[in-house]
Parts: sequence; C-alpha cells; structure tokens
Amino acid sequence: MQAIDKAKLCLKIIGERKAIDPVLFEVSKLVSITDYFLIASGSSSRQVQAIASHLQKRMRDQGFRPDGIEGEQEGHWVLMDYGDVVIHLFYQPIREFYDLEGLWIDAPRMDLYTN
Repeated sequence: MQAIDKAKLCLKIIGERKAIDPVLFEVSKLVSITDYFLIASGSSSRQVQAIASHLQKRMRDQGFRPDGIEGEQEGHWVLMDYGDVVIHLFYQPIREFYDLEGLWIDAPRMDLYTN
C-alpha cells in the first residue's frame, strides 16, 4: 500500500470515531522520518483514547502494526507512528496550545475530500 493510501485509510478510520478537524500534511520533502502527518482532535481525553484504540485495532485488522505509540494513557496527545504515516491525536485544548499546524505551515495540506 502506498503511503498516501495508508494516510487516507487512517483518515477514514479516525472519522469512524468522529475525530474533529482532521488535517493531513505531506511532509516527505521536509523531513526524512515520514511522508505524512495526520493531525486530529477529540473533544475529551476519553474520546482521544477511543479514537487511538479504534485506529490501532482497525489498522491491525488491515495488517499494519505501529512502530510506536506514545501518550495513550493520558489521552491528551497520542502519537502513533505507522512508518510513512504519523498520527497526532489531541485533546482539543492541547492541540491549540502546541499548534502543530502552525509549526508545519510550509508543508502542503492534502485535500481530504478526494479519493
């Protein structure tokens, strides 16, 4: 599976748990560690944990295992590393505080509404 297809699969899966304001950045020309960053929020730490748990299960069902997961217990900022796709799931106030979208302003945003 190509990286963009994996990123769009992750986007679809987090949408199943009502992730808020997803943004997909192509960062392959800016960093060497991954091709895409997917950033989204939950309205509570419990929702963030549910999104992360659901994503991990559904990706495992598709044959993908994360290289690492951080922050699952707290649910404020969960980072999930799937190699060519890194997912950042935030509790909304934490997302606003860290403003990763501002940090990656030079990275192209992918259109989330095309196939």
